[in-house]
Amino acid sequence: MAKQTKGFCKYCGKEYTRGGMLRHLGSCKKRIERLYAESGKSECGYFQVVIYGKYDRDYWLIVEISENATLKEVDQFLRDIWLECCGHLSSFDICGVQYDAYPCADSFWAPPAKSMNYKLKDVFAVGETVGYEYDFGSTTELVLNVHSYRVGERRRGKIVILSRNHMPEFICSQCGKNKARWVDSESYYDENPFWCEECLNKKDMEDDESEEYCETDFFLPICNSPRMGVCGYEGSNRYPEQFEPDKITLV
Repeated sequence: MAKQTKGFCKYCGKEYTRGGMLRHLGSCKKRIERLYAESGKSECGYFQVVIYGKYDRDYWLIVEISENATLKEVDQFLRDIWLECCGHLSSFDICGVQYDAYPCADSFWAPPAKSMNYKLKDVFAVGETVGYEYDFGSTTELVLNVHSYRVGERRRGKIVILSRNHMPEFICSQCGKNKARWVDSESYYDENPFWCEECLNKKDMEDDESEEYCETDFFLPICNSPRMGVCGYEGSNRYPEQFEPDKITLV
């Protein structure tokens, strides 16, 4: 069995796999203390959602999202943290209904898609599995599992990351010893896609300078996303690749 990726708990900093984290969050003492301290003056419902790559489950997020957030806001969050490279189209599939950022009214091939302006409380239900696609050419597919629901104090931010898999580490496919920093997007699914800085520099020196472009022009940085190595994706401009827990006060 392959080794499962781990992540930190936002509240206490302990490490667990995705499944272990889901169990832990329900009993985390630091989280319980934080929720107990909420004033309750203005309440809101929150969905706890598990998000992962459909074909690479090593990449995962556990987030809490306000029931008043729209699908469009969730779409923007996914773009910001995992996906955005060239402004591609995207779509949610919820119980067979498609929700697009720019829905087309043409129903010749299939029922017309709905917009992403729906609030989660109108389309999400606990136990539901939601499909998501970004870029209908070089597509990255995600799965969103609606794990649980709670009512708590209304907060300013609609989406909170509770945990995220650690930044992955890869060994250079060329030398077999150094930490890889780059992935060859044109041979990502071949046997030797990863490159360290040292091997990359040697490759650049060996390339014929008279050519119009170097092979390394298609290399992309290794990043913490199921879209790594696809299209022009170079990582998030908003979220750090390595998720860190809240500062913990020792007592």
